[in-house]
Amino acid sequence: MKCPRCSHEQDKVLESRQNRDSTTIRRRRECLNCGYRFTSYEKIEEKPIIVIKKNGSQQPFDIKKVERGILTCTDKLKINHEDIEKILQRIEDNVREIARNKKVVKSTEIGEETLKQLYTLSPVAYVRFASVYRAFDDLDMFIEEIEHIANQVKNS
Repeated sequence: MKCPRCSHEQDKVLESRQNRDSTTIRRRRECLNCGYRFTSYEKIEEKPIIVIKKNGSQQPFDIKKVERGILTCTDKLKINHEDIEKILQRIEDNVREIARNKKVVKSTEIGEETLKQLYTLSPVAYVRFASVYRAFDDLDMFIEEIEHIANQVKNS
């Protein structure tokens, strides 16, 4: 690997560690020319997941797009950013599981998975996201969804 300081292409690995879920390897390296120490990361390159949208068009799966939706619906709610990161990871893991064999996933599957994860985080965020995702166009749709959530809370 090329040294970031002197561009020499010879180095030695001092230490290697895997992350918790064994998807990334962190390596501490030392340049054999100038002695500069630096870190590199190794990660498996996965084939991109293709999302089939409601209109039939296709695009690569982008967890950042899901994150923007979640950040919008959780805005001004007292929700810890680490909790948002956790549900984003669960959503991404579950989407990868859905698309594991076919490498495609429907946008509706991503939306439903996002709703499922948001429900565990905050019923208010869930309703906010559902109102956009399911295109609520009148007050009755909000009331129906809130009554549905209230019944689930009572029955649990």
